[in-house]
Amino acid sequence: MATQVPGVSRTVDRVEAKVVLGPDAQVDDKAIIIAPNDPARTDPFLVLAEDWFSSPGFEWHPHRGMETVTTVLDGVLEHGDNGGNVGALERGDVQWMTAGRGVIHRELAFRNEHAHTLQLWLNLPARSKMVDTRYQDLLAGVRPVVTLPGVTVDVISGAVAGVAGPALNHWPVTAVMVTLEPGTSLGHMIPGTHRAFAYVVEGEAGVAGRRVLAGEIAWSDPVGDGDSVLRVEARERERTTQVMIYSGRPIREPIAMGGPFVMNSRIEITKAFEDFHSGKFGDVPRFARLKYR
Repeated sequence: MATQVPGVSRTVDRVEAKVVLGPDAQVDDKAIIIAPNDPARTDPFLVLAEDWFSSPGFEWHPHRGMETVTTVLDGVLEHGDNGGNVGALERGDVQWMTAGRGVIHRELAFRNEHAHTLQLWLNLPARSKMVDTRYQDLLAGVRPVVTLPGVTVDVISGAVAGVAGPALNHWPVTAVMVTLEPGTSLGHMIPGTHRAFAYVVEGEAGVAGRRVLAGEIAWSDPVGDGDSVLRVEARERERTTQVMIYSGRPIREPIAMGGPFVMNSRIEITKAFEDFHSGKFGDVPRFARLKYR
């Protein structure tokens, strides 16, 4: 069953497959879905990585000038930062972290068992790159869900059908996780000025008429002012299809990336490294691993 909404129909500009990189010193396996090769082309989205890890995971490391949005697909993710925030996230939970002026944090598999995550790096405009740090744990059990015939829309950020997601933003972003039963479709309303991506987590989807398989990402560039509709349909016949859809207006400012820092110039990247090594991000925490359940 299809849902019909008014607005300019979006098209898909390109479809890309994730690149599996394999294990490294931190993870059991890794894939890159959005690579930082041409950030102007994906702005305001910079990186989307998929990680499977047990031990060691991502021990203490810094960030500045951006936000990370981490979705737990399986297992339990343990996190902590030098602001005293600690927690454990389970399947479906989302952590929205604003690095801002500088944070030191870690992301580990609870008890070194297993965590499977998607992590998105979001750019921030120059005016917000040095804001205070912020952690938001957006738990699946308390997030609002829009329910349609055969379709559920888990609202993480922005508003869908008058339902607002819990994320607080420095740059407006609409973020949903859509689950479609076989034979169903959704007309997802987003501002025409936004760049959008639809990443198929499970199943097979039609995105604006284009076939998109699990592990592939479809991009739809801005179409102008006013409302627009990205049409998504389930093409699996026997199981559900899950699609991660994010949209945001391009910031259109210079982007400089250096390791864990995202600024507007190489000079600012150099300053970020200097500030971190001189202790201006604060001390590296020494607290023990989380005791959970």
